[in-house]
Amino acid sequence: MFGVTRIKSYEKGLLYRHGDFVRLLGPGKYRLWSRLWSARRERIETISTLVTKFEHKLLDLLVKNSDLRSALQIVELADHERALIWSDGRLAHIVGPGRHAFWNEPYKIEVEVFDTTNLRFNHPKLEAIVSFAGSSKWLRGVNVDEYEDALLIKDGKIVETLSKGRHVFWNNVGQVTWKTIDRREQVADVAGQEIMTKDKVTLRVNLLVAYQVVDSILAVTVVSDHAQALYREAQLFLRAAVGTRTLDALLADKESVSGEVRNALAARAKDFGVAIKSVGLKDIILPGEMKTILNQVIEAEKSAQANLIRRREETAAARSQANTAKLLAENPTLARMKELEQLAEVLAGTRSTFVFGNDDLSSQVRSLVGSKANDDG
Repeated sequence: MFGVTRIKSYEKGLLYRHGDFVRLLGPGKYRLWSRLWSARRERIETISTLVTKFEHKLLDLLVKNSDLRSALQIVELADHERALIWSDGRLAHIVGPGRHAFWNEPYKIEVEVFDTTNLRFNHPKLEAIVSFAGSSKWLRGVNVDEYEDALLIKDGKIVETLSKGRHVFWNNVGQVTWKTIDRREQVADVAGQEIMTKDKVTLRVNLLVAYQVVDSILAVTVVSDHAQALYREAQLFLRAAVGTRTLDALLADKESVSGEVRNALAARAKDFGVAIKSVGLKDIILPGEMKTILNQVIEAEKSAQANLIRRREETAAARSQANTAKLLAENPTLARMKELEQLAEVLAGTRSTFVFGNDDLSSQVRSLVGSKANDDG
């Protein structure tokens, strides 16, 4: 009795005899003895070539057969190599070190081999490759914005500074990481800390520092965190600047404190790749009792200023009167005109008519007023 095995047009057959591979069978119909002892002697294993990659536990032995080897494309990769397998122009596999086999039909197979000692991966079809399912096992990527630098670190050493754009690297070729640095201008709000002035007044001062990273490598290698380092240094320089001034001097010239802190901070920040753009005192917070005392001092100063202004005005008025009296004494005609002006003010609104002689006008007015009073009496 014979058994029939049919191998379809998209299949291949592997013929075994006594457990050993004998030859490759193409599409067709094959008859084998169906008795139990014959089945043990010969058997056919059918494999679909629609599955591009040929995977078999006996691959290393099977590919020694010339017929099977000619039906396959064998890819041998060393430890530092990777390969892209394209099937009819579409990415089908990404493979690593080892032996890999792919059927030559029904698809057109193309193989690209890469050396991972060149860490960076570049390809005209980069977007399609990184979007391929399973690509994350072999590739890693980072997108760098226009305002950023990215430092590529391999095995603890910075190997490259990455500019804007997408960068893709081979995975599992050492310890590869990256650190992104924002190169835009930043603002650090140095929160209030208690500081004692030269005259032993304890107050709280808030500081604003505008800065920008200008050397990404220094910002990463000199200090562990450039933002924290800047914050700490700003606190120290602020404490030093305030501690050498009295409260009055501090309140009178805050700009000098800002300038001193800025100069000291700029020199220190330069060591770890940071440029200081500006420094300003945001708030000066006094204790409650000090506020009361300061308000009283201000009130007393304003009261003294008001008294001084009033005295100055009184002195000016007296000086003006003295000058006027001197001027009238030296000019009789002017004095007589002044008397007439005053008389006009006194008689304003009356209908009386007065005729005066050549005597002193003031004497005539007094006599006139006296006689008027007697008549009324």
